[in-house]
Amino acid sequence: MRPAPAAVLTNSFYAFYDLHRPAYRDYAAARLAPEEAKIAVSHLFDLVASHWSTIVREPDPAAWAWKRHTQTVARRSGHTLTPVEETLLLHEELRLSIDKIATVTGADPAAVSTRLAAARRVLQDTGAQWRA
Repeated sequence: MRPAPAAVLTNSFYAFYDLHRPAYRDYAAARLAPEEAKIAVSHLFDLVASHWSTIVREPDPAAWAWKRHTQTVARRSGHTLTPVEETLLLHEELRLSIDKIATVTGADPAAVSTRLAAARRVLQDTGAQWRA
């Protein structure tokens, strides 16, 4: 298999960037101080850009990038969210649809729906309100 031409790799990176950056930025902004959020997103896309030719060979580049982004945000915030908490934040606070969450995180839409249902059950059972 021949490597993809540089122009194709460049265009695919910018398509990835344009599709994912708004959600990554909003997720970081919901969890971090403004300057920290900017640094986290910048760090992620520097990492993705420098490894793009390898990342596109991954089974799901979005899942690869999301994992690194959430790790960076967790490290900077001092708190790691569970996948259920992440999904709830993306859906309830950032107002992303199930399909958009699946696209951004690399998760299957059915898994996203399951996580939301689980979160809603816990909130309903405990009478708690969602807060990031």
